[in-house]
Amino acid sequence: MPYSLTVKKTEGKPGQVYYPLQLNTIPLPSPGPGQLLIKLSAAALNHRDLFIRQHLYPGISFTAPLLADGYGTVSALGPSCSTFSQSLLNTPVLLLPTRGWTAAPDGPENLARDFCIIGAAQGTPVGTAQEYVVVDEGDVVPAPEHLTPCEGAALPLVGVTGWRALVTKSGGNAEPGRNLLVTGIGGGVALQVLLFAVARGCNVWVTSGDEGKIERAVGMGARGGVNYKEQGWEKKLAGMLPEERPYLDAVIDGAGGEVVGKTVRLLKPGGVISCYGMTVGPKMDWVIQATLKHVELRGTTMGSKKEFEEMVAFVREHKIRPVVSRVVKGLDNIEGIDSLFEDMKAGRQFGKLVIQIDGEDSAPKL
Repeated sequence: MPYSLTVKKTEGKPGQVYYPLQLNTIPLPSPGPGQLLIKLSAAALNHRDLFIRQHLYPGISFTAPLLADGYGTVSALGPSCSTFSQSLLNTPVLLLPTRGWTAAPDGPENLARDFCIIGAAQGTPVGTAQEYVVVDEGDVVPAPEHLTPCEGAALPLVGVTGWRALVTKSGGNAEPGRNLLVTGIGGGVALQVLLFAVARGCNVWVTSGDEGKIERAVGMGARGGVNYKEQGWEKKLAGMLPEERPYLDAVIDGAGGEVVGKTVRLLKPGGVISCYGMTVGPKMDWVIQATLKHVELRGTTMGSKKEFEEMVAFVREHKIRPVVSRVVKGLDNIEGIDSLFEDMKAGRQFGKLVIQIDGEDSAPKL
């Protein structure tokens, strides 16, 4: 029987508890009308999954499988599927990691009632930490042909989050020649933003607390970077900006904290801070200098189905490969999967942490 992986509820306060992983055997699911049965090849972790295990995320389900990122192959169709879905039989696909957000640019059409992220969520039984999953036919897109299963699994949630933060929310600054700062390089979203921005012709600088991560980012196309642990790093960054455009057009930020105060002098008048996360803490300071300079702070997270499709099409066109930090094999490899969570806790990863569920992670033929 197929495996699934859930979290097991134990007693403890949020932030102090750490729910153990639980391996389950389940019946092979059957697709209903307009649904697809997907045989999953790989799934990937996000910080959300660590927060779930620490009970720091709302609406946790202890029966729905974990994880929101998945790559698999359509193995069966339910009744009444569209002609397009019929053409996907035996074809690799990426799973849409969210539900309840079709196309509205401002945010989910009904955030409180309909929107959720798949994986250990009360709003949907779907999660990618299982060998087989049934989804509605509109909740998959064909996987870019150049991606391996593990690379494909590394893309969905960080890809759509980074795409929205950069393209939709940066105020038109995802354009050739614009100067961008991407904070916290090494995280999955930040790396996707770097890859997208470089492919769009932007000049990108990065921050990290790890010099090795900055060097790797430069190897991926960043113009340079600074260590945010150093006092006055913003002054060092100012000296790196080109003479012909000595300012930042936008900051794509996942940290929060002091980002406004640190970057306000570097941003152009009307520059944008697109903030998709706040790993430093749940609050950030707004300084008067930002108001006087007409800086815009824009909150953003996840993305719509429309943005997901646009992002995947861009990845396919530019042959972008998501960065995979480490892979473990097998859903039943609880010790190995726990070690991925330990990497995330310690911030050791550079890119995505992936579980290879089935087969070999070999590159498809182009």
